[in-house]
Amino acid sequence: MKISNHLDIRDFQKIIIEKEEIELDQELLQRVDKSFQFLKEFSKNKVIYGVNTGFGPMAQFKINDSDTHQLQYNLIRSHSSGIGNPLPADEVKACMLARLNVLSLGHSGVHDSVIHLLKELINRDVTPLIFEHGGVGASGDLVQLAHLALVLIGEGEVFYKDERRLTKDVFAELNLEPIKVEIREGLALMNGTSVMSGIGIVNAYKANQLTEISIKLSCAINEIVQAYDDHFSESLNATKKHLGQQKVAEKMRQYLSDSQLIRKREDHLYTSFEEQEKVFKDKVQEYYSLRCVPQILGPVLDTLEYTENVLENEINSANDNPIINVEDQHVYHGGNFHGDYISLEMDKLKIVVTKLTMLAERQLNYLLNSKINEILPPFVNLGKLGFNFGMQGVQFTATSTTAESQMLSNPMYVHSIPNNNDNQDVVSMGTNAAVICRKVIENAFEVLSIELITIVQAIEYLDFQDRISSSTKDLYDEIRKIIPAFSDDMVMYPYLQKVKEYLMKTEALHQ
Repeated sequence: MKISNHLDIRDFQKIIIEKEEIELDQELLQRVDKSFQFLKEFSKNKVIYGVNTGFGPMAQFKINDSDTHQLQYNLIRSHSSGIGNPLPADEVKACMLARLNVLSLGHSGVHDSVIHLLKELINRDVTPLIFEHGGVGASGDLVQLAHLALVLIGEGEVFYKDERRLTKDVFAELNLEPIKVEIREGLALMNGTSVMSGIGIVNAYKANQLTEISIKLSCAINEIVQAYDDHFSESLNATKKHLGQQKVAEKMRQYLSDSQLIRKREDHLYTSFEEQEKVFKDKVQEYYSLRCVPQILGPVLDTLEYTENVLENEINSANDNPIINVEDQHVYHGGNFHGDYISLEMDKLKIVVTKLTMLAERQLNYLLNSKINEILPPFVNLGKLGFNFGMQGVQFTATSTTAESQMLSNPMYVHSIPNNNDNQDVVSMGTNAAVICRKVIENAFEVLSIELITIVQAIEYLDFQDRISSSTKDLYDEIRKIIPAFSDDMVMYPYLQKVKEYLMKTEALHQ
């Protein structure tokens, strides 16, 4: 894929998920060089933050011309101070691509060697060691991006072919040359929102996967209970003006179009009944977790769409400081590195994913509780009641995991803590928000895995394999390849992990 002047979120997914290689457009390289040459000339005999001054609250100190290059190395090394778990490779790759794209806009004044080396690392799947903990998301992802910059100067560590190794050894093996600081490469690499944005893009992709899965599982449960079709009908959902709700209902109609189990209300409850009948055998309406799927998952879709728009805007924005403007022949000092836009979106995304998880947990509980579904044995137990346990044990896992996500859904966006000698007095905590959002997303995959196994066991008990929709039958067949129908009790954790891995390969929903 050739990169020129704009990357949309699908481009990111092609490069990160599908591993397409990237090329640099000549126009892009000319834009970068023009910015670099302008800054090189403009910065003579002027005070420009981060070029010939200290950083943050130390910006009042003038740096000698002979020390300006060493200043950048000092900044990178001193801020390579992260700790905790390393970020996953796909997130780091997304961070690198976001940083490459931002620096390519021509507002950062970097030498084009930075762009070339980032391209090589992305194409060769060399991912810098970047830790989860470190950044407050105000001057951007300073600490995490320092670890990226550390690798670009040939230091620190990387992951290559699933091994954690010294950068200098991998560079020697691949014949890669570290960058040499020219003017402000250290600060340009470190100032910005590329880590929180990169994690956010991966989060958005996975949240789309979850939404697709949740819609399919909701359809399957409606089939199991032989629900009426009016709650996902076009006529009903068109009376509410939210596009997300209408899209979910449309998806449900699509997936259930060939089901032999979904019923029409006019064929049953809208026919004549005996006047003396006081208690109806059929349920007039289903529980909310079955009937309100468009209204519950609709806001998830709408939030996802807005989050992706914000992410796409951010990765195509200059989020550096200062901003080099070649057209104006000026250097502007400001705060484009602040991460509040991404922080808020990651909080919103984790909230809707938690609600999706809560929906799955309630649907699971419906299937497991024979007193409310009235069609399945307790805990969808296909063995001997009292002697075997069915899905009883895994419900504890689903419940506790959902509870963790509910707790994690408290916002990071409002947890600003001043630091940096109070220079950074209002911060975004955007990277924390993105990392916690990722945890909530992973939890959702685990709960949906448990729900899916339970659905398949329920279909087995009811002998509905030949009556379910083709969409549900595909799910049934795939899960049966992983876990056989069981009546005797089994150790479940290996199967849960395999089903989770299967779901994480699901094609993401494209709105």
